[in-house]
Amino acid sequence: MARYKAAGVEPGQRGMNGPQTTGRQYRNLSPVLHEMTREDNVPVPVRDGTELLADIHRPDAAGRFPALIAAAPYPRQLQDLGAPAAFIEAGASDFWVPRGYAHVIANLRGTVGSGGAYTFFDGQERKDLYDLVEWVAGQPWCDGNVGMIGISYYAMTQLAAATQRPPHLKALFPFNVTVGAREAAYHNGLLSEAFIIPWFHALGVLSAHGDRLYRKGLSRLLRRLLAVPAVHRRFSRTDGVQATRGLRLVSHFRHDAHPWNDLLEAVLTDHPTRDAWWDDRDLTGLLADVHIPVYLGGEWSNVPLHLTSLFRARDALAHNPHVRMAMLGDHSLPWPWESMHIEALAWFDHWLKDRDTGILEGPAIRYWLPGAEQWRTADVWPPQATHVALALGADGSLTADERPGERSYATDGANSMPAQLSWTSDPLPDDIDMVGHPELRLTATSSATDTAWILLLQDVGPDGKTSDITQGWLRAGMRHVDEDASEAGRPALTLRARIPVPPGEPVAYRIPLVANARRFRRGHRIRLILTSDDNRKDFQPMLLFSHAPVGTAGINTVHSSSRLLLPILEGE
Repeated sequence: MARYKAAGVEPGQRGMNGPQTTGRQYRNLSPVLHEMTREDNVPVPVRDGTELLADIHRPDAAGRFPALIAAAPYPRQLQDLGAPAAFIEAGASDFWVPRGYAHVIANLRGTVGSGGAYTFFDGQERKDLYDLVEWVAGQPWCDGNVGMIGISYYAMTQLAAATQRPPHLKALFPFNVTVGAREAAYHNGLLSEAFIIPWFHALGVLSAHGDRLYRKGLSRLLRRLLAVPAVHRRFSRTDGVQATRGLRLVSHFRHDAHPWNDLLEAVLTDHPTRDAWWDDRDLTGLLADVHIPVYLGGEWSNVPLHLTSLFRARDALAHNPHVRMAMLGDHSLPWPWESMHIEALAWFDHWLKDRDTGILEGPAIRYWLPGAEQWRTADVWPPQATHVALALGADGSLTADERPGERSYATDGANSMPAQLSWTSDPLPDDIDMVGHPELRLTATSSATDTAWILLLQDVGPDGKTSDITQGWLRAGMRHVDEDASEAGRPALTLRARIPVPPGEPVAYRIPLVANARRFRRGHRIRLILTSDDNRKDFQPMLLFSHAPVGTAGINTVHSSSRLLLPILEGE
């Protein structure tokens, strides 16, 4: 047994980076009462005889306690390392255990010592998660109440487990979640090359090692160094750009080809369009069977990875009265993930310990409004708004009145033509609040049979400084959009086949931009950038998530009949 200093926000506790609540005060939260003991590399049998490995952190006391499970393909041994690495996302054991929870961190099959072969978010993974939950519930130190916790892949496995309805799973706290694996690999038909390829390679590298590297020698020294408060505080503003660069760095090391390259080939070559393989890795329809409490969350800056899927998850859980959602501002989910733990404690104390914490009081949705720098609330998502239409003028203006004409750019940057276009509004006479799902109704002509439409929405200050807000993407050859938009006012994409674009003929496209929130302040301007290639030096995509080129070269022409639709809160 080892003794630990409890993490928290009170004097004498190990400080944690990031916001801990959505600006609220809670009551009757579990106090710090326990020391921590741990068991490493515990085998967890699943129904086909495969054994998963788990590290179990639990109170060093007699009795039974509720358990929180974090399961992912990332090294369980490194979740307490304290490094600003994007795979340290299971939560802080030294916060949960002293407050009377067991924290079980498990590796999915085929990763970091767990048996079997990794299968990438499919039906087999869901069965394993059911078995993991029920195994934990049956342990002598567990009182039968099980929750799940963690961000990113650790959030994905929460919803995946819940779709199987294990009897002892009582509540979830999935932040930065993705409900369909395809959404991590493709953006409306465009391959998210800068993420998905290094991600699979990095998984192979991380799974090639074990305790010798992750628990001994240099890792011990790193733990002591990273635990120094001054060092730890420097990680409070780690963001997705740094995480993307770190992912690429790890991916360059050697690793076994199987199964990582096999799965990557399936993503890139065998299943470039939505098919049954992807359907097996999509939870959307399965979420109708989820009735346990779910606290969804994310941060507005996570545009190219989890944000679209977060709102799809909320839509799919609309039948569930026990769903709450929080949307956070920049740097709210830094690595190592330990933010929002007080909020999560209020949630799990309520559902797993039957403590009156106040977590259910007030509206079901709380969101940070960047620009206004304040919390807002709503009972429904998106909040009631009017979609204001701005025309893409032939003179580069973004205005309510159309300025007729057209503008062209070269998709390959040739012929001395620009490789992107932008439209900018006049300075705003008043503050306006955009909250919800923007969309571009684009009318364009292409000289090629296929092209990429890549959008970037920006806030431009009076001094010319720009802030990226959100993005949108669409492969023209996969342009089919269900005209029966959802109640939220956003289109549902159907991307199962490619149909060539008729060269030289105007085509109407509906391109959703990822939902977001922003106060455009008085004197600021709104800018929309459009390109077909985000690998150029003069265009930096959000979080550095660039896309594989479509492979066609030509001239794209945008007609002034195109409209940018912005959801502006009513009354503004």
